[in-house]
Amino acid sequence: MRYSIFTLTFYLLNPFSSTEANNNYPIVLIHGFIGWGPEEMGGYNYWGGNHSYVEYLDSLGYEVYNVSVGPISSNWDCAVEAYYQIKGGQLDYGKRHSTQYGIIQKPAGKKWPGLYPEWDADHPIHIIGHSMGGQTARRLQYLLETEIYVDSARTIPESSDLLGQKHQNWIRSITTMSSPHNGTTLSDIVIKSVPFLQDFIGLAAVIGNRFYSFDLEQWGFKKNNEESWSRYFTRIRSHPAWRTNNFCSWDLSLEGARQLNTLAVANKNIFYFSFATSNTHLDSLSGKHVPNKDMSLILRPNARAMGKQIDYWADSTSTDSTWFENDGIVNTISMISPTTGLNGSDPIIVYQGNKVFVPGSWYYMGKLTMDHRTLMGHGKISDEVLNSILLLFKQHAEKLYALPSF
Repeated sequence: MRYSIFTLTFYLLNPFSSTEANNNYPIVLIHGFIGWGPEEMGGYNYWGGNHSYVEYLDSLGYEVYNVSVGPISSNWDCAVEAYYQIKGGQLDYGKRHSTQYGIIQKPAGKKWPGLYPEWDADHPIHIIGHSMGGQTARRLQYLLETEIYVDSARTIPESSDLLGQKHQNWIRSITTMSSPHNGTTLSDIVIKSVPFLQDFIGLAAVIGNRFYSFDLEQWGFKKNNEESWSRYFTRIRSHPAWRTNNFCSWDLSLEGARQLNTLAVANKNIFYFSFATSNTHLDSLSGKHVPNKDMSLILRPNARAMGKQIDYWADSTSTDSTWFENDGIVNTISMISPTTGLNGSDPIIVYQGNKVFVPGSWYYMGKLTMDHRTLMGHGKISDEVLNSILLLFKQHAEKLYALPSF
């Protein structure tokens, strides 16, 4: 998908859409790995950088909420956090899950009034997730639709509102952007580097030590009042939680993603959309993918590694050269839709200007030629590119509101 200057000019001259709205469900944004909420990073937005996609969509009349989940936590923990931030209440990760991984089941500091307390089957939401946030959205769908039990015999249900009962029709649509549905061959990046934060380390001296939090209270891991941000970050990197399956490193791996894909299959009542990003090209001499000239400098080493990397799974299967194309963080082929679940791929439809969408299938909305950070407004971005991204969000919001209501 590519937006032309003509299209942008048309949009600027015709800012109001003639698309008929069939619903007015709120849009909830879920950030990805190493993401942050609206109260962090000194006002620098995860969704928009120096601009704000939330304010932009608000100005167009859409109701938009921005949750702040654990930037390096597992999709389970992030999904539970998203639920309570939206609905409100004392967070509860679940007794069985907490016992299994040795975390605090109900951290005292994680209690919220609710961004949208009305949320239920009569007041569903649309979710847009970037990067790992797309996985988190699908894990949240699974937790809403599944009654979770404390015991393996499935006789004692969890006591929380989220986990102890089923909640059908609470989500109308899920949109993913640059999401590793089938994992990323650079999943070990969560241990070796932090590409987003490397841009902002210098802000610590200006903004102070509270400009960013890893939100790991469930692990009993807090930042000391007098601790420098760099020391805090060093301690995070050596935390034993990295070696468990209740952390982002597992969920971002090919095997971890396959586990999620097996559980969180497409629901016949939910609409699904995916956007892919790519900022590499095939080097004809080597047969590998190399970064484009406009890729962010901090992502280029990752892109080169992914452009030639073959990953072997535990069952002896492996990725191939179709995985070489990437955006510096995620393999482009992995962004299209979940395909690696043990029950087979979710249904996939390539978007071709459809006016009517069928629930239960993934609509692949196309590939954007930009790196993983650019779509979120990070880095040096021209006005033309920014306008194209804003247009994308505007047009997609129109599609979401044009979907039939429950």
